[in-house]
Amino acid sequence: MAIISKQNFSFLKQIAENNNKIWFDTNKDKYLEAHQNIKDFNAALLEIMQQYDNIEKLKLYRIYRDVRFSKDKTPYKHYWHIGLVRATAQLRGGYFMGIQPNGESVVGGGFYSPNKEDLKLIRDKIVQDDEPFRAVFEDKKFKKEFGVLRGEQLKTAPKGYDKEHPAIDLLRYKQMYVFKKFSDREVLKETFIEQVVTTFKNVRPFFDLMSEVLTTDLNGEPLYE
Repeated sequence: MAIISKQNFSFLKQIAENNNKIWFDTNKDKYLEAHQNIKDFNAALLEIMQQYDNIEKLKLYRIYRDVRFSKDKTPYKHYWHIGLVRATAQLRGGYFMGIQPNGESVVGGGFYSPNKEDLKLIRDKIVQDDEPFRAVFEDKKFKKEFGVLRGEQLKTAPKGYDKEHPAIDLLRYKQMYVFKKFSDREVLKETFIEQVVTTFKNVRPFFDLMSEVLTTDLNGEPLYE
């Protein structure tokens, strides 16, 4: 069974406290050990998830930060960011996992950067009928698992939409995603990979809805062959 190692967490804590190239280069062996551990965990996770969904690929994001446009010039991330991409235009949404000490690890999924066409279709479907969306987001099991819908929102109505629309709370979203937090103790347990898979499964009602929304027009006709 794949396990997130204590050494992995130790490295992430140390890089957070010593976020500079000199420390990183001096402790490259710790990075390589932690990196291999998360790669092994991810390989096991991908194998399991492919039994439940059509996963095109799993992406482990680089530890090096892009600081070109950031005021924060620290060169390294102090967490692992993992994304699982669903395959084909018929399956929408992406799973994600963030491994970070001090109770900041998260598992979830959603839509971080929908393109303009997809975002417009989502909003048009909400205007047409917001009940399918509310049925998912307000489901007791879904809310218990993930709490509230998250994502960047406009302060007012999107251009071309009525600010007095009854579903304006949903129309303001520019992103839509959910996640569940995990304690350090939970992440380091042998059963964590099972909890990740269960959490991903619990995202599926959201993905199933959005796949229907984004692959049909306003008349319910398919947009893809």
